[in-house]
Amino acid sequence: MSKGLYRLPGYKIVEELVNGNIAVEDYVHEVYERISRLDNYLKAYITLRSMDEVVRDVHRAVVEARRSPGKYKLAGLLVAVKDNIHVQGLRTTCASLMLEKYVAVYDATTVERVRRDGGIVVGKTNMDEFAMGSTGETSAYGATRNPWNPERVPGGSSSGTAVALAAGMATVGLGSDTGGSIRLPAAWTGLYGLKPTYGMVSRYGLVAYADSLEQIGPMARNIMDLALLYESMVGFDPRDSTSLNVDPSGYVEAVEQGYNEGGKGIRVALLEDFLEHPGVSANVKKTVTKVAERLSRQDVIVEPARLGKDLVDYGLPAYYVIAMAEASSNLARYDGVRYGPKEPPKPWESWNEYYSRIRAEKFGREVKIRVMLGSWILSAGYRDQYYVRALRLRRLIRNALLALLNKYDALLLPAAVTLPPRLGEVIDDPLKLYALDLATVIANLAGVPALVFPAEWVEGIPLGVQIVGRAGVEGEKVLFRVAAAHEAESGLRDLVAEPSIS
Repeated sequence: MSKGLYRLPGYKIVEELVNGNIAVEDYVHEVYERISRLDNYLKAYITLRSMDEVVRDVHRAVVEARRSPGKYKLAGLLVAVKDNIHVQGLRTTCASLMLEKYVAVYDATTVERVRRDGGIVVGKTNMDEFAMGSTGETSAYGATRNPWNPERVPGGSSSGTAVALAAGMATVGLGSDTGGSIRLPAAWTGLYGLKPTYGMVSRYGLVAYADSLEQIGPMARNIMDLALLYESMVGFDPRDSTSLNVDPSGYVEAVEQGYNEGGKGIRVALLEDFLEHPGVSANVKKTVTKVAERLSRQDVIVEPARLGKDLVDYGLPAYYVIAMAEASSNLARYDGVRYGPKEPPKPWESWNEYYSRIRAEKFGREVKIRVMLGSWILSAGYRDQYYVRALRLRRLIRNALLALLNKYDALLLPAAVTLPPRLGEVIDDPLKLYALDLATVIANLAGVPALVFPAEWVEGIPLGVQIVGRAGVEGEKVLFRVAAAHEAESGLRDLVAEPSIS
């Protein structure tokens, strides 16, 4: 019989495992029981490690933690890893038939560091193919379902990690965020998720989609777990030339300060551009306003401000121009020779015919669309008209955000602009699909951190909102403190769905 261990916060599980108050087998068995019962329907995982292997690894991590108190801060925690992040010995498919048989021969730096601190990988999670999607429906291995309402999408592209956490099939998780791919699913499944400052977390071992935009980030069911996991991930990596040399400590203390002192002295700008935007639904606007009221009760100074209507309107197309251009370059390597199935050409095929056939058979529809558009954007005669203009607009957005963040410590705005669509509702309409990223892309364009936390129950969905902060460690600590203050005020934490599976 379940003891509800799958519901416990991660920091509590670590404490109880190390102190011997929880049996390793009980914790792991409960999580795997839920995977066995729920995942054929929810489709959170693509590759799952055997339970016996995981039990053995958790035992080892707990023993090491007892020998070296304080060193293994994630000791025994079950971690779900998005399937575009390398884990040695496990498939890294990016939810694509193109990489169906690819097995990673090394750990991504983030995985290496999480394992160093005692975290145990459960498996590789489902996602939009090559991280291209906002709903979790473009995977070659089937669409993920939102555990709070399985007829709705969970958000993408880190859909599987979000579903695994929200359904109690892991305790913490790793995702990646190119234009909202951590924050959107977090906002629709009741989770805390961080898009770090660009360069704060190593991208070594992350399969590239759009290099200048994407970051690996943590996902969790409460802000303390998010801080614990993130402290393990942050830091310089000589294998990633974009990584920053920073001190990864102090995030847990920022959370404790938010719990104990609220947000006294912190100034937050409520971005009215988004509350007035016709693409943002009424229930989302109402939720953001409620969060502003709660933060005010926690001594946060909340004031209205504006980014600029034109920048809000044109940020989305600028993002997609840049992302598609970079995708067309990054995905050129998947041709069946360098990467891919490595099938021999037919006797009558030219190399061009072979490349075309492999890419047509192994890439999904959304990936093909983005690669073709990206190639067209970069082609002669169009590069200056689209790509260069998008880069200029990116600079304007960054300058406007930094100007606001010189006046304020953080910005408050929606994460999701509407409730999650129903399965199949937007996947065939690119305008509706891409519009879901309206409020999330600006942080990626500017390279600044953004954190999502659950804010309000709306039609059975624990809807989240977003705070954006200054680049760097100190700016991120403010976000953790604000989220902790809100968590203390709202009580929205450790939410686990109990979907009815017939």
